[in-house]
Amino acid sequence: MRRFPVLEVQHTFYEPPADAVLARWRAQVPANFEFTIKAWQVITHESNSPTYRRMKQPSADSARGQVGAFRTTPPVLEAWQRTLECARVLQATAVLLQCPKSFRPTADNIARLRSFMSQVERPAGRLLWEPRGDWPTTLVTELCGELDLVHVVDPMQSETVTPEQTYYRLHGTTGSRHVHTDDELRRLRDLVDGRPTPYVMFNNLPRTGDAERFLALLSPHEGTSKHGT
Repeated sequence: MRRFPVLEVQHTFYEPPADAVLARWRAQVPANFEFTIKAWQVITHESNSPTYRRMKQPSADSARGQVGAFRTTPPVLEAWQRTLECARVLQATAVLLQCPKSFRPTADNIARLRSFMSQVERPAGRLLWEPRGDWPTTLVTELCGELDLVHVVDPMQSETVTPEQTYYRLHGTTGSRHVHTDDELRRLRDLVDGRPTPYVMFNNLPRTGDAERFLALLSPHEGTSKHGT
């Protein structure tokens, strides 16, 4: 937190911590430090997702078929309210809805996404969406415009349809152990050059070194960019 101006919280995806923990995190950083958070997986991921193994309290059998994929069921709506509470305590500037690759652009999934967005309370900050599956660019553009979403991508794989609100998440070109090359970081620098306050997030703690190397590449006039891990 001393090295970067922003941190994306993953803990809220697996299972949100208590308010007291979140409040302690907020109190430990400067007033101008930013948190962004990932929405609870109950909203986006089906109950058979391997990520549920990280939950201390496993979902009840009755929740099978009732969670994930933006269903507007009581468990999902409760998970969204808890996500909003976490965002408020942390004073988060953005909430990320990261979907699994299994969330494909089917008619049912698109309808659920639209229905969910039309019903729920919006966070105080921006609402980010990372589809990750094979979604047509025209459809993503339509949905982001209609639902006021920021399109999140790994710029080493594809480009955002909302460049005016750039939020990149780098997962590693060859996998989670990937160390970005100098050429990749220079390409990334050129991509964000001139964009209004782009966010460049190097996913997972092993990417801290990449984030530090990227910061070192930036010239002083690019210092308004947000970079974190």
